Amino acid sequence: MNAEHDKKVSEIAAAVREHVAEKRPVQIQKGGVSHFVPVPGDMRRKSMPIDISGLSNILEIDVKNQRCIAEPGVTFAQLAKATLEKGLIPMVVPELEGITVGGAVAGCSVESMSYRYGGFHDSCEEYEIITGEGKVLTCSPRQEPLLFEMVHGSYGTLGILTRLTFKLVPAKQFVKMEYRKFNNFPAYQAEMLRLCKTTEFDFIDGIVHSRDNFVLCLGNFVDKAPYVSNYRWLNIFYKSTAEKSEDYLTTFDYCFRYDTECHWITKSVPLLEQKPVRFAVGKFVLGSTNLIKWSKRLDSLLKLKKRPDVVCDIFIPARRFNDFWKWYEKDFDFFPLWVIPYRIPKMYGWVSKTHGARMQGDLMIDCAVYGKPNGHASVDYSKMLEDKTYELDGVKTLISRNHYTKERFWEIYNRENYDQAKLRLDPKAVFPGLFEKFHRV
Repeated sequence: MNAEHDKKVSEIAAAVREHVAEKRPVQIQKGGVSHFVPVPGDMRRKSMPIDISGLSNILEIDVKNQRCIAEPGVTFAQLAKATLEKGLIPMVVPELEGITVGGAVAGCSVESMSYRYGGFHDSCEEYEIITGEGKVLTCSPRQEPLLFEMVHGSYGTLGILTRLTFKLVPAKQFVKMEYRKFNNFPAYQAEMLRLCKTTEFDFIDGIVHSRDNFVLCLGNFVDKAPYVSNYRWLNIFYKSTAEKSEDYLTTFDYCFRYDTECHWITKSVPLLEQKPVRFAVGKFVLGSTNLIKWSKRLDSLLKLKKRPDVVCDIFIPARRFNDFWKWYEKDFDFFPLWVIPYRIPKMYGWVSKTHGARMQGDLMIDCAVYGKPNGHASVDYSKMLEDKTYELDGVKTLISRNHYTKERFWEIYNRENYDQAKLRLDPKAVFPGLFEKFHRV
């Protein structure tokens, strides 16, 4: 299909075979910034790296069939720019510019079109993978369906994703935003769930600013805009949602409206939310890529803290969202809280049958906790959130601290399916196991 791509894949596959021959475990080095949350004493980067940073090209945008083929290192900023030029956009565009298409599949990315389309992986039609034996394999819902299903949420533990084919949808140049305000949770929840049953809006997400300040952020593609707001430098998007009733953004800027603050991580350094400081140093520190790089540079300081701040996405079944809120406002008490309704087209193969039965229904609510201080002498809020998520039949992403026992972990994740996929793709355990990679407390 593409000689340059095939050459790169061949070279990476050869490197994997070399490590296999020497019985050396490996980890995937994709280049750019990692969106795993820094954890003191993290051992994930101690194995030998396989450099796949060269896999960063868009291979094809098929306008007629609304489909794209890309290498895994393509960032969503790169992808959205290229597809918008052709009047198209991915069905789900994760909110940070540096997230890659491969990372979105491996790590369960959702966003404000997820109430219609699910996660980014739900738009994917085919994967090309280098196995732990250095072989190149193609899988799809028709060809190797179990492997295709298990790549999602595998976090680089089954193989190296080298090419993806995924769907696109029509897009317009601008997005008109409407902000519906509520002062109580029942009304907020009822309206969000009602709208998720309609096609009234292209985009639905929400921000809970406090116990009595709820905002539904509703967006539609439009051809024209009377003005466009800019949240790339001096102005702060998440604060604008509490202040405005409507707004207009270019579609590209809408996609990455949370990028400048990396949601609201700048809130943890209050000076970064002041305009004179943003004017002076904004280009050096603002934006998710800059902020993540700074967090890596300050990684050694994390060792001085009792525990790192809580940064985590959890997926709560919509039927348990009210229960979650009652607990959250009373015992967890951290704002803003980002809320993203997320419709699962079908129960995923990596969820155990028992836990899948507990989840029930197809609508989940992604509750994104970004920056909760966790230095309390007797309470570990990270573990508290994990335990409550399980109690409410939900699932927690694995990108930060995890406290699962092996027994609890495999109550949630489908060990039978994972082991089958591991045996097929990585029989010599060149890549770490899923539990082993993330069991860091």
